[in-house]
Amino acid sequence: STSALFTETQESQPVLHDVSRRPLHALLPRRNLAALHRHHRHHRLHIHLRLLLSPIPRNTTIHLDFEAHHRAEDLPLPPAAARVVHLPPCDAKLSEYTPCQDVTRSLKFDRERLVYRERHCPEKEELLKCRIPAPHGYTVPFRWPESRDSVWYANVPHKELTVEKKKQNWVHYEGDRFRFPGGGTMFPRGADAYIDEIGKLINLRDGSVRTAIDTGCGVASWGAYLLSRDILPMSFAPRDTHEGQVQFALERGVPALIGILASQRLPYPSRAFDMAHCSRCLIPWGQYDGLYLIEVDRVLRPGGYWILSGPPINWEKHWKGWDRTAEDLKAEQTMIENVAKSLCWKKLKQKDDLAVWQKPTNHVHCKVNRKVFKKPSFCQAQDPDKAWRELAKWPERLTSVPPRISSGSVTGITAEMFRDNTELWKKRVAYYKTLDYQLAEPGRYRNLLDMNAYLGGFAAALVQDPVWVMNIVPVEAEVNTLGVIYERGLIGTYQNWCEAMSTYPRTYDFIHSDSVFSLYKDRCELEDILLEMDRILRPEGSIIFRDDVDVLVKVKSIMDAMQYDARIVDHENGPRQREKYYWRPSSIGQHQLLAKSRRKPNRFIDIGASLLS
Repeated sequence: STSALFTETQESQPVLHDVSRRPLHALLPRRNLAALHRHHRHHRLHIHLRLLLSPIPRNTTIHLDFEAHHRAEDLPLPPAAARVVHLPPCDAKLSEYTPCQDVTRSLKFDRERLVYRERHCPEKEELLKCRIPAPHGYTVPFRWPESRDSVWYANVPHKELTVEKKKQNWVHYEGDRFRFPGGGTMFPRGADAYIDEIGKLINLRDGSVRTAIDTGCGVASWGAYLLSRDILPMSFAPRDTHEGQVQFALERGVPALIGILASQRLPYPSRAFDMAHCSRCLIPWGQYDGLYLIEVDRVLRPGGYWILSGPPINWEKHWKGWDRTAEDLKAEQTMIENVAKSLCWKKLKQKDDLAVWQKPTNHVHCKVNRKVFKKPSFCQAQDPDKAWRELAKWPERLTSVPPRISSGSVTGITAEMFRDNTELWKKRVAYYKTLDYQLAEPGRYRNLLDMNAYLGGFAAALVQDPVWVMNIVPVEAEVNTLGVIYERGLIGTYQNWCEAMSTYPRTYDFIHSDSVFSLYKDRCELEDILLEMDRILRPEGSIIFRDDVDVLVKVKSIMDAMQYDARIVDHENGPRQREKYYWRPSSIGQHQLLAKSRRKPNRFIDIGASLLS
């Protein structure tokens, strides 16, 4: 620091100005301050000025460097054993590796109630320290909406479903690609016609149905065709003998996760979905005292619908084709009807192969049912479902204050904070698009992930773009806001980022990480989180980080070892903010890189500094 500064006079002689009593920001423009910024320590700037004692010649052009210069080498070095040296590609046979749904590991677990197909994550010593490679010949997926109907064979090299489901019109193999005609086991005329039939039983056009969950989704054609009706699906199915079904869904650009109804709750909040659907999903709804229907009741909003097609619906017509006795199917339907009544659901209509039930908007009329059906009892713990509030219709519900916030159910978040957050993310996303032209280019990205979504502001700011966002609320987050996200008409799931996500490699085109590493500091290894991000990011995808600058220079050192390429640019509010954007597009072509090492030619954006400003 100094108490003097020199400026140039008309005679090109140095003139000394007394600046000992003037603040530095009054002497230098904001951008000049950023150029002098060398290193942050405890939110303080350390500025070094050199006194120039020689005159500055007239007409001299001075080039100032306004780039941010946060470097790992400026920080104290970690112990040698903790430094990342090399993160090589994994073996090619691991190109579809899903750590928490590993087929080999699953065989160690109980087959009762299909527990072995649930999440079973590796222990710390089992974690891979290598990068999952893309399969040979991998190609950037088709753009939406073409991707709904076409997927490159090289990206999901599995023909099993084209044989197993040939008569059911799920998927066809044609040359170098798969084609999805929109068929399904219970909708031979196509998903569009099937949804039209549902629309005759309930209103799908007035905005009251926005979020839908598809249990046992297959290749997710039902969800794929809901999207054109402005209904956002969450599809899930296990990793089982139907090889690649969720992987196909994701390649098509349809929201999906690997999952199963077995012994654990679904990773969604209560009253999340407006509609739940099962089309021959093979879930034993009437067994285990109706446990699985009770779970559907938990995630359905008040007034939400449950749609069932396939066995046992219309068993009188289909029992011979289903290779079951009429008595068995009749008994199954009776069990389902009884469980639905015990939940106070109302059966709206059964027409041909479809049946629709509705969850009550309140439980007043259940007093009558309780005299007959003593179980299941109501949960006694405090739960936001106790405050029955009607949601606004889509699209108004995106920006309306969610009932969980207006009722005070979410601690520490007010209606004003919600509105401010919505406007803040509009500004931030607009700035992101100036940095990453692919995010701004309609159709270039389709599947997006927000690793720490808070109120869903990032996703809300992108709602007019042809993308969908999987909003993650970490289980370690201080406030559980996933219910708020669903009340906005968005989708998401819970996740512990010390574990792998329930999805296939190469799921997302774009990943947004807001303060994730600060949240998981001292919980697990930063390197392991980055390897998981690398696993689920597509080749030529992008990542944006927002976090403390000292954390992010450590991130950069690991990303360098993973051969990402990037640079730091300024925060949207200017260079004096502790947040910085770190970005540079890859200069290596996709096919060239995959052919040599199977590494991913990613684009990496890093936004440094904390969110304190």
